[in-house]
Amino acid sequence: MISMQAEEQSTFRELCEQRGIAVTHQRQVLYEVMRAAGGHPSPEEVYARVRERIPTISLATVYKNIHLFVESGVLREVSLHHGSVRVEMAGEQHHHVVCSRCKSISDIEERELGPMPRRERLAGGFLVERYAIDVIGLCANCQKN
Repeated sequence: MISMQAEEQSTFRELCEQRGIAVTHQRQVLYEVMRAAGGHPSPEEVYARVRERIPTISLATVYKNIHLFVESGVLREVSLHHGSVRVEMAGEQHHHVVCSRCKSISDIEERELGPMPRRERLAGGFLVERYAIDVIGLCANCQKN
């Protein structure tokens, strides 16, 4: 039987091969941390978790590899309304609700927003790569405070 860690390493290697990314130990750990983290961590949060496994890694290295993963489609950058870069594993299309006070980000399914038009080109020749909607407001916790 293949262990979960060996299976994840195999999956990571295949993903890197498909995307033309060199496999390194640091990238493997970053990928594993992102998969385990879920949600929408900042690079600083990812860095803190990666440092638990690789104490000598630098924040610059984490940023560099996060950007590489975003450019290659392994990760996706989310909402620009929270004050810092936030990333998530690339996967099924969904949207986000962003708290304007605490900057928390949560997923919201498209069906909750209703049907949306999908066009590949917009006025002025703008080529659409993906649709990403941010609903901005106050989360339940901030409303209580």
